[in-house]
Amino acid sequence: MLGAYQWAFVKPIRKLYYNMTITGVSALVAIIIGSIETIALIAHKLDLTGGGWKLASSLAEHFNALGFAIIALFAAAWAASYLIYRWKRFDEIEVSTERAD
Repeated sequence: MLGAYQWAFVKPIRKLYYNMTITGVSALVAIIIGSIETIALIAHKLDLTGGGWKLASSLAEHFNALGFAIIALFAAAWAASYLIYRWKRFDEIEVSTERAD
């Protein structure tokens, strides 16, 4: 992560792009985890069984493995973001730090 932060803070456009990517992935992960926990809790309290209920309960019981998947998701998202950043040539965008009055 230190390498990612150093890469991002060299140019303002990189910082913006990096922050957007990490914030988007973080929000997605939070929604997924919250949904799994909510569905598993509802399934447990109401004794629901079946396809989606059973899957959510199983995932909730194995958050350790899900944690590794989340780490892999962040690594893949950063790598994809980096490749897209290079492919779209965002480094060539000039950013002015002067304010227009």
